[in-house]
Amino acid sequence: MEGDRQPVVGVDDVGDAVVVRLSGDLDLYNAELVRSALAGAIARNPSRLVVDLGEVEFIDSTALGALIDAHRKASGGLYVARPQDAIRRTLQVSGIDRHLHVHDSVDDALA
Repeated sequence: MEGDRQPVVGVDDVGDAVVVRLSGDLDLYNAELVRSALAGAIARNPSRLVVDLGEVEFIDSTALGALIDAHRKASGGLYVARPQDAIRRTLQVSGIDRHLHVHDSVDDALA
């Protein structure tokens, strides 16, 4: 069932950065899993926290809040990578793109 897909598909160290790969629908029902993964990544004290949204198809305000919280807590800030067009529009409409660093690729976000 699509709704049973785990939102966090990977947390990888890349040099002194951490990349958190998310997938599917990020919403009220799994935002706590996303929040927990981001908190775990922040606890590693990375120079940069990159959130790969390339496989995310939907994001609601609860999950957006988790990204904003992580951005505030991450010493190096939070960098969003590979948002699909619909996700990019959500970031723009909500104004969150003015606070987060949004990049077209994970490599750009890591650079």
